[in-house]
This record gives sequence, structure tokens and C-alpha cells, in this order.
Amino acid sequence: MGYTIFRPDELEFRAPQRGDQSRSLAPLSEAMHNMRANIWRLPAGVRGNRHVEHVQDELFVVLEGTATLMLGDPPERVELPRGSVAAVECETALQLRNESGEQITVLIVGAPPIQGKADYLPDVD
Repeated sequence: MGYTIFRPDELEFRAPQRGDQSRSLAPLSEAMHNMRANIWRLPAGVRGNRHVEHVQDELFVVLEGTATLMLGDPPERVELPRGSVAAVECETALQLRNESGEQITVLIVGAPPIQGKADYLPDVD
């Protein structure tokens, strides 16, 4: 049996490998074998990368604030207040945004834990 506990006051946030460097993430994936997960913080007005995952389904859990997801192509704007959960199937274009005036915090889980199977798309308004 194995497990890891992540406590909010013990998370270490760092800049992402690409994209807007004002975002930060606390990686959780090293504690898992069959999925990937990170907790993301996005300051007001910041957008994540618009992309299509070809293998991973993704789960978005809003921990703080109100997040916006742009889903599909053409994109549909979906607001997610604190406590909301969005399950997004692979092959669905998506973009996480913070269109609010305050920082948001979102847990993002992807399964299976395969990286490098996504296409990045141009941003949309």
C-alpha cells in the first residue's frame, strides 16, 4: 500500500516549462502511476495554452475563485465557480482561463499519464 498526502501549506509552486510564466504549478504526478496531476495558480487575466489532448482525458476541479474553460471548436465559454468539476474527454479542444479579477487555483488531473500527445492551438477570444 502506498499513498502521499499533499497539504495546502506544504505545496511548492514553480513556474511551468512553457507558456505564461506568471502561472505556477505544484506538481503531484510523481506520487502517481496511472494518472498525472498538478495544482495550478493563475493570476487575474491569465490564460493557459489552448490545446487538444489526443490520449488523456482531463479533470478540472476549481479550488479557489472562478475559472473559465473554453471548450470545443468553435469554443464554448463555460464558467466554473469554486467547487465545480469539469471532465473533458480527449480530442476536445480546451483552454483554461482566469477572466476574473482575482487569482484562481485549479487541480488538473489527466489520465492515462502520457505526455507529448497534444496539439497546441491558436488562442481565441
